[in-house]
Amino acid sequence: MQNPSSLYHFETDGTGAVHQPGVLLVLLGAFIDAGNIQRTLGSHLLETGEPQIVASFDVDQLLDYRGRRPMMVFDADRWVSYDDPAILLHRLTDRDGQTYYVLTGPEPDYQWERFIEALRQVMDVFGITLAVSAHGIPMGVPHTRPVGMTAHATDPRLIGEAQSPFGRVQVPGSLPALLELRLGEAGREALGFAVHVPHYLAQAEWAEGALAVLNAVVDHTGLNLPNDDLIAKAGANTREIARELSDNTEAAQLVQALEQQYDTFMEGKERPSLLATEASELPSAEELGAEFEQFLRNNPEA
Repeated sequence: MQNPSSLYHFETDGTGAVHQPGVLLVLLGAFIDAGNIQRTLGSHLLETGEPQIVASFDVDQLLDYRGRRPMMVFDADRWVSYDDPAILLHRLTDRDGQTYYVLTGPEPDYQWERFIEALRQVMDVFGITLAVSAHGIPMGVPHTRPVGMTAHATDPRLIGEAQSPFGRVQVPGSLPALLELRLGEAGREALGFAVHVPHYLAQAEWAEGALAVLNAVVDHTGLNLPNDDLIAKAGANTREIARELSDNTEAAQLVQALEQQYDTFMEGKERPSLLATEASELPSAEELGAEFEQFLRNNPEA
C-alpha cells in the first residue's frame, strides 16, 4: 500500500488539525442511496450550520472521471465553469456547542483500503472515536407508514434492541460498509443506518427518510442536531407526494396495495401464527415494483 498520509492534507487557515473530539458522519455518495438520503441530510447539516473545512482528500488519485464525468458549463463560445469533485471533512457544532464532523463527496472509485487508512489517521488527529454512516435502500413499503430502518454496528450495544428484517445476505460492497468493517476489526466503533425507502421514491428526494436518519443519529450519539428546516422540507415533500397520487389513480392503487401488505405484515407479527393472516392474497413487493415500473414506462410524464 502506498503511504496513506499523502492522500489528505489539513487546511492551513488556522482551523485545521486541532484536536477536537466528536462524532464523524460519513455521507459519501454510496453505491446505492435511494431517496437521496445522504445528499439531503448532508446538505441540511451544512446549510443550517457553520461548517469549517478542516481536511480534504486527493480526488485525482481516488476517482474515475470518465466513469462519472463532472459537469461543465459552455457559454456560447467558451467554457465558463467546472463542477470539480471534492472529498471534504467539515467540522461543525451542534445546538449544544458539541463538535461533530461530516465527510462529504463522491465515493472513491479506487484505493479503498488506502483511503480508509488515511481516514483513520485523520480521525486519530482530531480525536474522532465513532463513525456513523447512512444511506437509503429501495423497499416494497409505503411512504404513509412509519419509516423503517436497518441499523448495523461494530458492536451490538451501539444499536440496542434494533431488529433487522434481513438474515445473512451477500450484497455489492461500498466504501462506508468497508470502513465500518475495518474499524470493527481494529476494535473501533462504527454504526450505520439503512433507511427503507419506498421503491417508487427511490429516484426522488425523500426528506422524511433523511429526517428519520437525523433522529436516529441524535438518539444514538447524543448530538443535538438542527432539524427545523428538515421537518419543514419533509412536510412539503409529503404533501407533494399526496398531490401527485391524487392525480394518478394507478399509482395511488399501488400505494394502497403496499399499505395493505404492510398492515397485514404488522398484524401478523402480533399473532401466534402468520397462517392467520391473508398475506398470501397480496402481491409481493417485486410484483408491485414491476407493475409500477411498467406504469412509468407507459406514462413517462407521471
